[in-house]
Amino acid sequence: MPLGFTEPCLGSRIDHHLSAFLETWRAPLSDPDVAVAYDVLREFVLGGGKRIRPQLCYWGWRGAGGDDCDEIITAAAALELCHAGLLIHDDIMDGSELRRGRATVHKSLERLHAGPGAEVFGQAGGILLGTLSLAWSDAMLSSCGIQPHRLRAAHHLFDAMRTEVISGQYLDMLAQLRAGASVDEALTVIRYKTAKYTVERPLQIGGALAGADAELLASYSRFGVPLGEAFQLRDDVLGTFGSAAETGKSALDDLREGKHTVLIAQALRRASAAQREHLRRWHGDPGLSEERAAELRQILRDTGAVAAVEDMIASRVREAVAALAEAEIKPDAAAALTVLADRLAHRTS
Repeated sequence: MPLGFTEPCLGSRIDHHLSAFLETWRAPLSDPDVAVAYDVLREFVLGGGKRIRPQLCYWGWRGAGGDDCDEIITAAAALELCHAGLLIHDDIMDGSELRRGRATVHKSLERLHAGPGAEVFGQAGGILLGTLSLAWSDAMLSSCGIQPHRLRAAHHLFDAMRTEVISGQYLDMLAQLRAGASVDEALTVIRYKTAKYTVERPLQIGGALAGADAELLASYSRFGVPLGEAFQLRDDVLGTFGSAAETGKSALDDLREGKHTVLIAQALRRASAAQREHLRRWHGDPGLSEERAAELRQILRDTGAVAAVEDMIASRVREAVAALAEAEIKPDAAAALTVLADRLAHRTS
């Protein structure tokens, strides 16, 4: 369910534009199995998600003096197609079975073609559908109808965002091979994989589309990076302690994958020798049981890692709100972003 913030209908407007765009991009050939794959992608895009990045893009536009119009909704909605493509690929890399409380795209495709080779088919099909969604995000942004010189400036930021998030994802994969990532190393992954991609760049893209000057774009960065880090730190806590009914994902995934989050790095830094050995033995075990997971969660609490991450979240929210207070931004956008900062950092799903 999209987060409405101060514009109750904004999420539904974004969905309407996404739906209309996807209607124009049906399968170009008549094979029914290809049509079903397109339906899987459409259902994934429209079937859930908070629409965080499109809404931030919208408020970046409004903060720079842009009026409410269909053009900015179209441009903002393009970010959701980019996000969908990246999520599909991320789920394949992580081996995740659930996303938004439903089967992931590659698992949905796998189940359509049960039998030998179904798993490989599902993963390959997921790579293709994720790439298709990324391509469509380019097409949707390019056709939004905003003045070409502003669109070029925004597209440069869009290109930078995609380069950063892919680099961050690659660094995250490398972290799984490098034993004992430090807090600073884990924060670098967060900054590039999530913070810039989730908050900073969407705000800047919206601002550039409205003709924002360099100072406002810098203000969006000073607000967006710490808030984006707080968002991912909360996501790491929810990924380990959250309820699958609320988050839509298993709370075992991150622990089984051995994801080197700031939460884990904080625990390793504070742990006793016995606690550290237990973490290293079971964190990253693909067969991790719920009983063993509960032991790992207790170590995260006992070492003070959870409390330390909560402090990091709070300090980053304060930093973001202070930066926003100093920005030359339109009052309605400042009010919306202040509400958003609190909701993103303290969400339960």
